[in-house]
Amino acid sequence: MLVLCGCSSSSSSGGPAAAGGAAGTNAPSASGYDGALLPADLPAHPFALTNQSGRRVSLSAFRGRVAILTFLYTTSHTTAPLIAQQIRGALDELETESRPPTPAVAISVDPSADTPARVRAFLRAASLTGRMEYLTGAAARLRPLWRAYAAVPASAGPVAYERGAFVLLLDRQGAPRVEFQVGQLTPEALTHDVRRLEQQEAR
Repeated sequence: MLVLCGCSSSSSSGGPAAAGGAAGTNAPSASGYDGALLPADLPAHPFALTNQSGRRVSLSAFRGRVAILTFLYTTSHTTAPLIAQQIRGALDELETESRPPTPAVAISVDPSADTPARVRAFLRAASLTGRMEYLTGAAARLRPLWRAYAAVPASAGPVAYERGAFVLLLDRQGAPRVEFQVGQLTPEALTHDVRRLEQQEAR
């Protein structure tokens, strides 16, 4: 049994732990993280995609900061809006502190449906306008990223997407370090782990 954020894995589970065939290096209580602490040798996966405003955004833009990364699609009626709301809650809490904004990035898993208008409406509904970069591009450019992160595309269906959906914390070099599956994702847990990863990397 592989432990992913405290949940047993399945063939439909997504995220770097599933892709790498390895669980987090410690149980949350042992690692001090609420999510699953991932192996330290996972690589960063560079990307350069287009956001909701038509601006090019690359992974390197977030170097030096802990960032939140997830994979969404705008026509999801349950899981993607839930993930967005949990991230928004964490950003609300983090923004009460005197600190630079925490980058939040979503990569589309349904580029044909995630038009700029739909993306802007999705972000507006989640109160994430100006707070999250929602990145899209041609399917041919996105598929390698889906494979690299073991993200489940919308074409797999809402049930498969729900089972495989996840949120990652990227370290200051852009590598995945902490993973949350949807069952463990709360604003409080995400906020806690952003702070902890920042503190650990500042040492």
